[in-house]
Amino acid sequence: MRGLIGVAGFFLIALIPHAVAFDPLDPNGNITIKWDVMSWTPDGYVATVTMNNFQMYRHIMTPGWTLGWTWAKKEVIWSMVGAQTTEQGDCSKFKGNIPHCCKKNPTVVDLLPGTPYNQQFTNCCKGGVLASWGQDPQSSVSAFQVSVGQAGTTNKTVKLPKNFTLLGPGPGYTCGPAKIVPPTKFFTPDLRRKTQALMTWNVTCTYSQFLARKHPSCCVSMSNFYNETITTCPSCACGCENRNKCIKSDSKLLSVVGVNTPRKDNAPLIQCTHHMCPIRVHWHVKLNYKDYWRVKLTVTNFNYRINYTQWTLVVQHPNLNNVTQVFSFDYKPLVPYQSVNDTGMFYGMKFYNDLLMEAGPSGTVQSEVLLQKDKETFSFKQGWAFPRKVYFNGDECMLPPPDTYPYLPNSAHRSPAAFATLLFSLPFLFTILF
Repeated sequence: MRGLIGVAGFFLIALIPHAVAFDPLDPNGNITIKWDVMSWTPDGYVATVTMNNFQMYRHIMTPGWTLGWTWAKKEVIWSMVGAQTTEQGDCSKFKGNIPHCCKKNPTVVDLLPGTPYNQQFTNCCKGGVLASWGQDPQSSVSAFQVSVGQAGTTNKTVKLPKNFTLLGPGPGYTCGPAKIVPPTKFFTPDLRRKTQALMTWNVTCTYSQFLARKHPSCCVSMSNFYNETITTCPSCACGCENRNKCIKSDSKLLSVVGVNTPRKDNAPLIQCTHHMCPIRVHWHVKLNYKDYWRVKLTVTNFNYRINYTQWTLVVQHPNLNNVTQVFSFDYKPLVPYQSVNDTGMFYGMKFYNDLLMEAGPSGTVQSEVLLQKDKETFSFKQGWAFPRKVYFNGDECMLPPPDTYPYLPNSAHRSPAAFATLLFSLPFLFTILF
């Protein structure tokens, strides 16, 4: 019996990374990389590579995406438009024209904004930043053109690249093998003629928070108007291994020039807290009306080296099916399952608060949400007023244990002054009544 339990436990553990890669709040979310062969050359082909972020609330922020693969044969990259490889490799055997890259496993990055027009390509040159599909579909696309040599020159002789990798900007993405799909079709500008690629293949990459980091990157705290207790983030919610590298909010080191400059390895500089999280989300039940109730949302940045651009906050709560008004945030319902409407995405208003500044006086964004009550389900009891799940920038935040949620008082709060007034009034009441 013990042996069977051990075997079952082994398979369960083996399946965990794959299970975590599936996001129940965004079941169809992925990044699809499409290669369209647009023309043949004497020794290869010219392809347009398009990267579409179909994730509803997970984007790629600066320093941007990094795409890699391994050539199936001895291919080289003659030239690129709209992107570049990080290394050229050994091209010493070539005479005359020197390829852009001769590495067996090239690594490609996007070009920066401000690139000269003759080096640009459609949807390129954003520094690798890729918006989420749910927040800004037009900015969720990136593309470049690549001219490949020493490759096949027909559909039958082309060998698909393999071992695709994607950093966005850090680890977390796993890419499947390239698969040949029906050729992409294009319309001419006048929409009167349709053309198609000579050959097309797709690569699908999915995200796993389990692979991205060992600990969560955010936590949730809670409070309400009917209880003075504040439920803080769990201690060491985001791991305490770097507690000796954190910095106090009143440290003189914060005045040193360059302390806020991001590093190439994206190493954070976290403010010393008991939870040690870069991001804290606070949910405060603020007011209770007859037909409505109001929640205040506050997102605080404790990282002194990162400004979060185009941030997103996803909340799962049963009453999000009756959102009446959201103040100072944009809001979009997320309905991955048509029969259930309990999840929504909050994000900053463009040019107003879509940038969450580094830790400090300006490192906070907040809003209030007005929700209409459903009298059949509404309750302040047993933590109903608090969220079931919270995601920041696509990563799930750690919530406090349910038994620590602020509870609903069993009786009204007793005021000594009110009690004394009642005693003082009793003789007067007896005089009137009797």
